[in-house]
Amino acid sequence: MAIRASSAVWKGDLVKGKGTMRLGSGAYEGEYTRASRFEDGPGTNPEELIGAAHAGCFSMFLSAILSKAGHVPVRIETEAKVHLGDGPKITLIELSTVGEVPGIDLETFIKFAEEAKKGCPVSQALSAVPMTLKAALA
Repeated sequence: MAIRASSAVWKGDLVKGKGTMRLGSGAYEGEYTRASRFEDGPGTNPEELIGAAHAGCFSMFLSAILSKAGHVPVRIETEAKVHLGDGPKITLIELSTVGEVPGIDLETFIKFAEEAKKGCPVSQALSAVPMTLKAALA
């Protein structure tokens, strides 16, 4: 299987310093600061990138599970809200997904979504963090 790498550089102290984070593929490089992480300053932050990775992994994994069961999705859209609490510590991840899946009922879709929440590689890596899931059909 593949090995993926990303990198970060931080310059200066926590308050006045700043850094950049870069995906190994080069598809994204962005600045981050104390303000972008702990306030509403411009730039990105590790939690936002974790959320993007989790939403992407979950959506792809759910699509695979659904397809294998004969329910090929038209679209899976997922949002992952990563809560950063005191410590700092990631205290909660809220997954919310909406699927456009012909011929499936909500109860079955929720069952597959719960399976994806437990099985996607990013969910497994983040399993020490409490996670919630809301699932709906479009």
